[in-house]
Amino acid sequence: MSIRIHNQVMSFSRPRVMAIINLSPDSFYTSCDITDEQFLLSQVESALDSGADILDIGACSTRPNSQPVKPDIEWQLLSRGLDIIRHHWSDTPISVDTFRPEIAQQAIAHGADMINDVSGANANRDMWNIVAKYRIPYVMTHSQPITTNLCSDSDFTITQVLDFLQQQVDLLHRHGVADTIIDPGFGFGKTIMQNYTILRHLDILQVIHAPILVGISRKSMLYQPLGNTPQDVLPATVAANVLALERGANILRVHDIEAARQAIEVFNLTSSALKL
Repeated sequence: MSIRIHNQVMSFSRPRVMAIINLSPDSFYTSCDITDEQFLLSQVESALDSGADILDIGACSTRPNSQPVKPDIEWQLLSRGLDIIRHHWSDTPISVDTFRPEIAQQAIAHGADMINDVSGANANRDMWNIVAKYRIPYVMTHSQPITTNLCSDSDFTITQVLDFLQQQVDLLHRHGVADTIIDPGFGFGKTIMQNYTILRHLDILQVIHAPILVGISRKSMLYQPLGNTPQDVLPATVAANVLALERGANILRVHDIEAARQAIEVFNLTSSALKL
């Protein structure tokens, strides 16, 4: 399994690390001050030195109950960050986290290699036209609007996620999108137990034959049951990521790159040992 990104083939014979570079001041955990160029450069350099394979840059928070910034503000933050990073790292694969087609198109012109869209069922078909036109990878997320009445935990099944993602991937392929990555959408329109249902049965999504991206890092499904804050749940994040790896995750989207890389190395060593 592989994708073409930044004019190269990225294989998933080993899991990959996607580093979160958040340019929005409204993040639930950490943000980069875009006015401080040296701070941004140090964050990116640290991520790459620690083993990040892809940088995921976003400038519009999608945390629960957040109000999206206006498109001009999102682009103002994003374009500066993109230009700074691309100037210093011309060969690094860059994903842009946005649900707005006009932002995606401008980001691609500024060097973005991939679009990470969390809008799910509300995905704009103009976005699909853009990623198909430029033949770049696209992340399809299972998500529901906050206003949607959630089904009860007892009625929720992984099959609902599987069916939605399979249908969307089929539509994307027919639309001309070359490489689709699937994201089960931890934290997007789901209860805590529904998130854990997905994690437990994540391996079922492998039948879609698309790379699986998992974004659990420091989310409320970890810190709320533990009575902690996002700052306190790195160990829980590592544990959840290892469970995801065991169930077929191909990309870990994380804040803590070194911890994720070490988790992947231990997972790879264990997988190799099992073959002996």
